[in-house]
Amino acid sequence: MYTRYMAALLLTGCLLQSCQDDFLDKPVQGVLGDEVLANAKGIDGLLTGAYAALDGQGDFTGGNGWESPPDNWIYGAITGGEAHKGSDGGDQTPINAIATFASGADNGFFNTKWKALYEGVTRANTVLRVLKSLNDMPAEEKANIEGQARFLRGHYYFELKKMWNMVPWIDENTTDFNQPNDKDIWPMIEDDFKAAYEKLPMTQSLVGRVNKWAAGAYLGKTYLYEKKFGDAKTIFTEVIASGTTTNGLKYDLVSYKDNFDAATKNNAESVFAIQMVANDGTLDITNANQGSMLNFPYGTGAPFACCGFFQPTQMLVNMYRTDASGLPYLTDFNAHAVKNDMGLNSAAAFTPDAGTLDPRLDWTVGRRGIPYHDWGLFPGMNWVRDQPYGGPYAPKKNIHRQKNQELYADLSSWAPGNAINVLVIRFADVLLMAAEAEANAGSLAKAEEYVNRVRMRAADKSGWLYKYVNDGNPLGGYSAVPAANYVIKPYPAGTLAAKGKDYVLGAIYYERGIELAMEGHRFFDLVRWGIAETGLNAFFNYESKITTDLAGAKFLSNRNSYFPIPQYQIDMSMSGGAPLLKQNPGYN
Repeated sequence: MYTRYMAALLLTGCLLQSCQDDFLDKPVQGVLGDEVLANAKGIDGLLTGAYAALDGQGDFTGGNGWESPPDNWIYGAITGGEAHKGSDGGDQTPINAIATFASGADNGFFNTKWKALYEGVTRANTVLRVLKSLNDMPAEEKANIEGQARFLRGHYYFELKKMWNMVPWIDENTTDFNQPNDKDIWPMIEDDFKAAYEKLPMTQSLVGRVNKWAAGAYLGKTYLYEKKFGDAKTIFTEVIASGTTTNGLKYDLVSYKDNFDAATKNNAESVFAIQMVANDGTLDITNANQGSMLNFPYGTGAPFACCGFFQPTQMLVNMYRTDASGLPYLTDFNAHAVKNDMGLNSAAAFTPDAGTLDPRLDWTVGRRGIPYHDWGLFPGMNWVRDQPYGGPYAPKKNIHRQKNQELYADLSSWAPGNAINVLVIRFADVLLMAAEAEANAGSLAKAEEYVNRVRMRAADKSGWLYKYVNDGNPLGGYSAVPAANYVIKPYPAGTLAAKGKDYVLGAIYYERGIELAMEGHRFFDLVRWGIAETGLNAFFNYESKITTDLAGAKFLSNRNSYFPIPQYQIDMSMSGGAPLLKQNPGYN
C-alpha cells in the first residue's frame, strides 16, 4: 500500500513554471527542509511519497483522476486501436480528440498527465538530494534507497519520453527548473536503470518496493526502445534465468486470469506492479484504481455505478480468432471476424460465436452470452451505454469479482474502485520483449521458444473460462464446459523460425497484441516498430464502419507519433521573451 501522508513534506521547486523571486526568498509554510528529513524515518517517508506518485492521482495534477491513469488506458490502449472511448459522444470529449488524433496542445488531459509524471520525478529527486546529506545510515541500506529512487525516476521519465519524446531533464542537482527540452534523455534513463540494477537487492521487505530484477527488466525495455537489441538480449537472458519477484518468487507464468484478480496479485508473474488497495480508510478511491474509475459496464441492470468507458474494439476481438490448428491469422484476421450482437436488444435471442478462439479473449473482453467473471452472462446492449457509438463490448481485466468485493472493491466514490494492481511489467511481457530482442539479434529459434512459452500458458485448460453450473446463479461456480470453442496451440517447433526474421517479428508483434491487450502498451509498441501509420489507418478504415465514434480519424507518423507538449507548459517556460520548451513537429 502506498500512502500519501508524506506528500506534504516534499520540498519541491516550481517545476517548469515561472516563479517570482520574492516568493523564492521566503520559506514555504508547512514544508519541512532537507535538514529535518535527513534521517532514516524522513528518507523512508520521502521514498514512500515517490512511490505514491506512481498512480498519477492527487490534487497536484489539477485534473481528474482519469486524465493521468497509470495504466495508460487512454494514451496507450485507445490510441492503439484496442478500445473505443465508450460512454457516449458528449462525455469526456477531450478523449474523442485523442482517440482520433485530432487533439492539439490545448487539450487539458495532456497537461494533467505531464504534471503527474513530473511530480513523480520531483519526489524521486528529493529522495536523492536528501540522501546525499544522510551520513548515519549503513552503506547497503543507503544504496537500496538510492536504487529505488533512481528506478522510480527512470520510470517517470520513461513514461514522459514515450509520450512526448523531447522533454526536459531535471535531476537532484538542478536548481533552475525552467529547462529546455533540447536533449535526448534516453542515456539518462538508461543510467538510472543501470544504477538501480547494480544497487538494488534481490528481495525487499515490502512487496510493493522494486528489486534488482525489476530494474533489469526495465533496463532491457529501455534498450529495446533504443534499438540496442544485443544489450537487451543480454539483460533479458539474465532476468529470465535468475529473476525473482520482490517477495522472492521465481519469475514464471501463472494462470492468465490471476494477473487481473486482486485476490491473486503479487504472484510470480508480477515484475513491476503499482500497488492498489481498497477501503484504505481515506473514504475515497485515490489508492484504488481511481484512474480507471470510468471503465465499468453501465446501463440497465448493470451492477456497477458508472460509467461505460473503455470498450474493446471489434478489430481487437478478431485478433483472437484461431485456425483449426490453434494458430492465429497473422495478416488477415479481420477476414475471420468474431460474431457480435451489434444492433440487437438484450431481449433478442443471440448465440455467441461458435468458431475457434484464443481463450485469452474472454479474460480480456466482455461479450454477449459469455460469463462476465461471476457477475452473470454479459447481456449485451443493456450493459452498454451507447452501442452504435462505442460498440458491443466491455472491458474485463480491470473488473473485480463479485464473490470477494467486500475485500477488493471500493465503493466510497460515485464510480467504483478496486484493489487490482496495475502491471507495468509482467513476466509474459518480459518473454515477448526478449523474443523481440532475440529475433532482431538473429536468434530466431530462441525467439520462437519465448513466444511458444507464452502460448503454452494460454493453452493450459486450467486457466480457461468455463460456463456457469447455473446461469441464473453466477456465484454458484463454474462447470467443466469451456465458455467458448477454445483452440490454441504453440507454433510447431522450428516452423516459425524457418520463415525468417520479418515473419518471426510479425508473430511477436501479434502475440504482444493479444497477450497484453487493454494493458496500455499497444500504441507505444506500434510507434517504436514504425508501423503505426499503416496499422492505425487500417484500423480506422475497418472499425469506423462498425461504430460512429471514429469519423475523420487519421494517423500521420510525422505528427502523431508523439503527443503535443501541453501548451500551458510551453507558456510557463518563457525566458527572455521566448519559451524554452519547443513543441513537437506538426502541432505548431
